[in-house]
Amino acid sequence: MARPSPARSLSPATTRQREAKALRLGHIPYANCFPVHAALLDGGPPPDLELVPGTPAELNALLSAGKVAVAPASSIEYARNQDRYRVLRGLAIGSVGDAQSILLELATRPQDLAGAVVALPTASATSVVLTRILLELRLEVSPQYRWFDQEREDPCAEGAAAALWIGDPAVSRQVSPAAQGRSFMDLGRAWTEWSGLPFVYALWMTGLDVTRDPELRELAERLHASRSFFHAHDRELALRHAGPLGQRPEWLLQYWRSLRYDLDDRALAGLRRFFDLAAQLGEAPAVAEVRFV
Repeated sequence: MARPSPARSLSPATTRQREAKALRLGHIPYANCFPVHAALLDGGPPPDLELVPGTPAELNALLSAGKVAVAPASSIEYARNQDRYRVLRGLAIGSVGDAQSILLELATRPQDLAGAVVALPTASATSVVLTRILLELRLEVSPQYRWFDQEREDPCAEGAAAALWIGDPAVSRQVSPAAQGRSFMDLGRAWTEWSGLPFVYALWMTGLDVTRDPELRELAERLHASRSFFHAHDRELALRHAGPLGQRPEWLLQYWRSLRYDLDDRALAGLRRFFDLAAQLGEAPAVAEVRFV
């Protein structure tokens, strides 16, 4: 399989100069972020680009503080700070139906959660709001929410009636002996069954500094090319990266193929519907428009 072409050899002085100006790009180290960054991860980023790993919540904070130029940030982050951000066109992490890694673990039926404790991971932002939408607006139940660290805590073992898990920990949790006897609600499926629309979990976002637009457009082109590289070589990539991602190649391949990485018209319609419902719950101001680079 053809890997991305290696960068042209640079002199040490030129390399240091380019690295000093490197564009900092946030990266979620979950399997669902891999496809858009595939070429950068498989062949290594070029000297003028630095990948900065973090959970969705951590990248939201880094983007807000200006410590990364671009990040696949939680879509709710755009609604909450729409006066500060713009979106790179055509790029998203989304689903139409099952997300497989956004799961609400249940010790009871979801319609019986009124007044019960529902644990929400500190690593998440968008999925937390989606949980509220599905429980409070779709099922009309009002639980008691509390935060937990999904890397260190097991809230269901401590008596919570439900717990939201996201990313790779959600995949592991579903087959964990600790979750035996409990059911899981896939929030991607629940959203699409209810709304008839795709759901968008993350957007590639940046600040308002228009002086960087040529640089940002170049990055967007790289990311679109990286996504195309992924689609052309997803099977080989699954074989090569399943181990580091802690998954079996065949499962990883079907998981990647089940998600959507395009911010097309249908995805935008789902995003706007999510923003409207988030505003209804008071989770964010109303969004008049999605502004692009």
